[in-house]
Amino acid sequence: MAEIINYIINIRKSRFIKGLFFSAKSNKLAKITFSMSTYEEKLSLLSEMIAFAKIDGEIHEREYQFLAIVASQLRVDKSTFESLFEHEAEKVVIKSEHQRILQFYRLALLMHADGVLHENEQIAIREMGINMGLSPFAMKSVLLEMRKSPTGLIDPDILLALFRAQHN
Repeated sequence: MAEIINYIINIRKSRFIKGLFFSAKSNKLAKITFSMSTYEEKLSLLSEMIAFAKIDGEIHEREYQFLAIVASQLRVDKSTFESLFEHEAEKVVIKSEHQRILQFYRLALLMHADGVLHENEQIAIREMGINMGLSPFAMKSVLLEMRKSPTGLIDPDILLALFRAQHN
């Protein structure tokens, strides 16, 4: 969706923090995103996103732009970012549930970036989410909310609420 890329580009300095949007009402998610402390974690996250973008056989320009924005927000330099397309970074397991939710959402945004939802992307994102230990029902709910949204984006409070609902 071109709207997603344009939206991200337009708000990246004000509301786009390390790959996730947050509402003016709640800085909760912004604080959580800063907890990704190591450079290795950032490279692992980008590698996972790049591998996911390649699932449909090619990386579309919009997907590349989205990945570049995430890399910039993570303060990964361009040459290192480019090298990740050829050589994957070592996988770092995301321990924090909040970080796993944020990574799932980043992957979902990436999945929508080219405007085409491929079947293999939908299968892969579910498998990746399950491997991260996320609730299949919550993941399905998030993807449904994103499809219903005219911009493909959902409010972070709703994102967290969908996952919290599975804990009760």
